[in-house]
Amino acid sequence: MFKSTSDAPDKSQSIQNVAIKLVTEQMKLMQLENGPKETTVFVLGSKGAGKSGIINKFFDREENSRPTLALEYSFGRRTGQMRANDKQILNVWELGCLDNSNQLVEVPMRSHGLENFSAIIVLDLSQPNRLWSDLECALQGLKRAYTKQVSESDVGRHKQKAEERVSKDHPDLGSLELFPFTIVIVGGKYDVFQDFDPEIKKHVCRCLRSISHAIGAALLFYSQKIPSLAKTMRDTFSHLGFGSPTHPFRNTTTSDYNGPIMIWFGSDSWEKIGVTPSNSERIGVTFNAEIKQVKGESQAALPDDPTKDPGFRESLIDEMRAQKDEELMTLIRDTEIRSKFETVAS
Repeated sequence: MFKSTSDAPDKSQSIQNVAIKLVTEQMKLMQLENGPKETTVFVLGSKGAGKSGIINKFFDREENSRPTLALEYSFGRRTGQMRANDKQILNVWELGCLDNSNQLVEVPMRSHGLENFSAIIVLDLSQPNRLWSDLECALQGLKRAYTKQVSESDVGRHKQKAEERVSKDHPDLGSLELFPFTIVIVGGKYDVFQDFDPEIKKHVCRCLRSISHAIGAALLFYSQKIPSLAKTMRDTFSHLGFGSPTHPFRNTTTSDYNGPIMIWFGSDSWEKIGVTPSNSERIGVTFNAEIKQVKGESQAALPDDPTKDPGFRESLIDEMRAQKDEELMTLIRDTEIRSKFETVAS
């Protein structure tokens, strides 16, 4: 399913070159095991679904969330309890908009590598007619970025880790199209979704359970207004970033569409979902037939001019911008005056 775009290894390589390559890979693995552990969590998905709120809650920020225009970066550190030198570093990236974001999606992978990389895809449950369009866009972007960044030697190892994540003994393993890195699909705005028509809830839950199972993802419904769901989301973020708690879902699997869905990696099955084995394409076609999907993202949440939005104030940049604006206006006035004199002289 996933292949590297790098060139195939040269069969005419000397034994010395092969040996050097093997030693380099072994040293790389040793650094990953013994050096400071660095993880990357990439948050992307539907606009206005609560991505910034999830990140702010995790970092204990009280600030009001502002629209994320492009790509924002945060980081956190944690020191191990047993050894002071056992430091953990968490890189957090947030993508503001899925539209025209192909190059931006590559940045987190290119900046920090694919080891210990995970993605949280946040979807807006209050807009079922955009659900699949946004999810498909996010998954395709991640797939393209991974294919560009992965080396041929790592593909097999990533595949093995993906199989271990859902369990190599899972009865459905042969029918799944697993992503090579950890993905958690989050259904945001559950407080609104819980009051929807039962038939709509049934279609949405079956679709999200099916695609999560197909790609080997975990699935969680979330609302910042429901404390228990907000805590589970924060624990899940901490698990991805720092490995604790070990079981953020507290060994609980909830699959009833009348309540918030909560399904850990490898805990679902085609039989439990009540559908025949499927793939992402067929899941999308089925859901689109049940709930017609709208293409593209709404841009209503974007300010007309971010430089005039108080939520985006940066004192140093704003002062430089004001200075340049004044210089530009002076230049325009001088040009207009010169043009008038030239007109009179002619």
